[in-house]
Amino acid sequence: MEQQQISTYLLKNGIRPLQKRVKIMGYLVSKRNHPTVEMIYSDLVHEIKGLSKTTVYNVLNLFVQSGVALALNIEGNEIRYDADTSTHGHFKCRVCSGVIDFRIKQEELPKPMLDGFRIEEHHFYLMGVCSFCCNKIEA
Repeated sequence: MEQQQISTYLLKNGIRPLQKRVKIMGYLVSKRNHPTVEMIYSDLVHEIKGLSKTTVYNVLNLFVQSGVALALNIEGNEIRYDADTSTHGHFKCRVCSGVIDFRIKQEELPKPMLDGFRIEEHHFYLMGVCSFCCNKIEA
């Protein structure tokens, strides 16, 4: 996605497309690595003048509150971010710590026994060893 497309997308979602916001969203969209604040900061600090970890955190918070990104808390205190807000699951590899998307249909999600409840959010996480790490282990 080009910067102009990202700016338009942010505007449509009520977010002023300031340079730092556009760059951070561009990173989320292009990398698809479910980064942490630290990962984004260390990858963009040399590209964006005056970037701080606090700025990255605040921009990501804005994205999550506006519904253009997801905050993923798969394990412990580590928060990762995802620009793909469609219904999908996440697999975290316990060897390489990578987080991989997998498609899941809404109708395939387990139906909890919560009569009278309104579910507004759901998360589907799996953990194990990814195929790449399995192949390295077996080699």
